[in-house]
Amino acid sequence: MPPADSLTRSEALWTAVDRYVAETLMAPDPVLDAALAANTAANLPAIDVSPTQGRFLQLLAQVQRAHRILEIGTLGGYSTICLARALPPGGQLVTLELDPRHAKVALANIAHAGLAHAVELRLGPALQSLAQLHAERVDPFDLIFIDADKPGYPDYLPWALKLSRPGTLILADNVIRDGGVADPNNTDPAVVGARRYLEMLAADPRLSTAVMQTVGSKGYDGFAFAHVLSL
Repeated sequence: MPPADSLTRSEALWTAVDRYVAETLMAPDPVLDAALAANTAANLPAIDVSPTQGRFLQLLAQVQRAHRILEIGTLGGYSTICLARALPPGGQLVTLELDPRHAKVALANIAHAGLAHAVELRLGPALQSLAQLHAERVDPFDLIFIDADKPGYPDYLPWALKLSRPGTLILADNVIRDGGVADPNNTDPAVVGARRYLEMLAADPRLSTAVMQTVGSKGYDGFAFAHVLSL
């Protein structure tokens, strides 16, 4: 692990670059700013994706030409708004949230963004909601974003596959865990969950996978990408 002062300097630099990129490439966004303010006022955990990561999610959904998006983990709806903005007319995003307080804030943020018509929030444990979606025989999703409790990631992947089609992109956030995922002696449940998730990706021949490490205002982490080749 780098010395603390070195890490502090690195994090300050990452944050400065994040700010530069956002100011250079992204216009002011009062809707997303209001969502963050509402999340803070409601004392939600400050674990939303960053503005640059939110734009990255939106771009991925656009490139994927996603008509149907599934999000596992809503929090205050910041990433939900970013993803839903990429939907074409008639598109739908289904987002799953466990905490009723988080869901209430998210629904207000989504409505303020003018996206209530395109977003369905399902409240309850994600595994139950995923099983219900499968039981309803919903149309497969084009993009699935997993950003919930990290120990649950290995349990979410099989359901994500059941709700996919060949060509679906499954994206999981926070899989690097500040580098902890590379330490076999790290027993933190979030690290263990992320490591197991990556091992499952690697072992599944139906998937083409990649991991991208990220640094920025949210620190050091990364995304895992899985392109569904077959079912």
